[in-house]
Parts: sequence; structure tokens; C-alpha cells
Amino acid sequence: MGDRIRSEVVGVLGCGLMGSGIAQVVAQAGYRTVVRELDQAAVDAGLGRIRSFLDAGVERSKLSAEDRDETLERITGTTAWAPFAECDVVVEAIVEDVAAKQATFAELEPVVHPGTIFCSNTSSVCITELAAATRRPDKFIGLHFFSPVPVMPVVEVIRGLSTTDETYQKIFAFAETLGKRPVTAPDQPGFIVNRLLIPYLLSAVRAHDSGCGTLEDIDAAMTLGCGHPMGPFTLLDFIGLDTTYYIANIMFDEFRDPAYAAPPLLKRMVLAGRLGRKTKHGFYRY
Repeated sequence: MGDRIRSEVVGVLGCGLMGSGIAQVVAQAGYRTVVRELDQAAVDAGLGRIRSFLDAGVERSKLSAEDRDETLERITGTTAWAPFAECDVVVEAIVEDVAAKQATFAELEPVVHPGTIFCSNTSSVCITELAAATRRPDKFIGLHFFSPVPVMPVVEVIRGLSTTDETYQKIFAFAETLGKRPVTAPDQPGFIVNRLLIPYLLSAVRAHDSGCGTLEDIDAAMTLGCGHPMGPFTLLDFIGLDTTYYIANIMFDEFRDPAYAAPPLLKRMVLAGRLGRKTKHGFYRY
């Protein structure tokens, strides 16, 4: 396991699905955790999500009630910036929008001390671009978790052009203290996982659209034939068709490779609002 950070206080920006999961694993690792949202309703919803996840763990005997209570005691939800003054590491997990992320880091920067490391949980935005908009590009790095964060064991560590060796080593070791398996990824759209996953998912949509097989048969073929935990259409609905479409467009703009071009069917489903589990209707109905 890696060395722990000095202050034992970690900040998380955003308490949605990803942010709440990150806050949970950080707190379970023993760090005091400050998680911020824009309003109190969002804070309460995020903290409630964490409690529900931990409660389910207790019910399944995955952790003790004492561990759950200690984890929750380490987490502070807030709408303010002041509590971040103590943090040595801050992980941003807000909406996938460059301008919104840059504005958030600009508000955070005057509060934290000069040594604080900024991490972005982005799945597609250029780390170098985000870092360049701050006054600490040498202390800026990508730290990409996967959903559900408490369950998925891998995290991508992405160095920007200005990220120093010291920053990289500290965050790589920090990820290990969370019980994760960090992998080093390049600052290119998709990093490692989505660089390989997105073309596969887009290919599955094209295959279905051209009559290769039914949704159910393609999913069964990939789960039973390749040992995948879920088929491509079940996975697309889980990720969100809008998220997949967004990432595919960024990757195509960067590489101009037809493998990253979003199929017309995917675009039309996004336009129709059939985004997957989150809307109860994607390739399947829920």
C-alpha cells in the first residue's frame, strides 16, 4: 500500500453518483473527508446515497455497523469553500464540462494552501487543458474512478504535460491507500479503459443496427462467450447513452478515427431521451 498524505484530510467536489462514491471510499480508508455541492439538497442527497450504500454493506455482512458509523463520522457535507483550507488533496467530480470544471478550480484555488494537489475525475476532458487554467499545473493530475466507485477496484492516474514526478508519485500512492489498483494512463481522450471500451460499444450498436443479432442475443453472446460481466447493451444503458455519445464525439474529434464515430442510431436515441437506466428506457426498458 502507498504512503498516506500528510494532513489526512481530503476534499471532494461534487456529491453526485461519482462524487459520493469517491467520498465514501476516501472516508472508509480513514481520511477525514469534506464533500461540497452547490446546495444543501444536493449535499443531503449525496450523503443519503453514501449511507444507503453502507447500510446495504452492513446487511450483507460486508462491513460492521461500527465501521459504517465511523465512516459516516469522517464525512462532512458542505456548500462552502472554507473547509477545504485543510486539504492536501482535492478530487473534482462534477459535470463533464471544461468551463464548469475550470470555474470550480478557480473558486477553490484561493482557499487551499500552495501544496494542495488538484485531481480531476474526468473521463474525457484533457488534463493538461484543465491544469493550464490553474496556478498549479505542476500539482494537477487526473484520477479517474469507475462506477460504482466502492466496488470497482481500478483507478486511472493521468499525468498532464506539467504534472511533476512528485505529484504523480503522491497520487499513485494515495490511490493505493484507498484499496484501489492504480494504472498509469496517457493524457489522451478515453485514457486506457474508454479508449478500448468505446469502440467496442459503438461497434455493438452498428452490428445490431445492421441485423447482426437481437439485443438479447448479442448481450448473451458476449457474456457467455467472452466472459464479460454484462453485455454491451446492458452496459450502455448502465453508463448512459448520452455519456457514451459525449465521450465518443470527443475521441473522434481528437483522433478522426471512424472507430470512434457515433452511429446514427446512438445519436437518435440520445435525441429521443432514451438514455438508459437513468431515464428507465435505453436499449432496454426498466
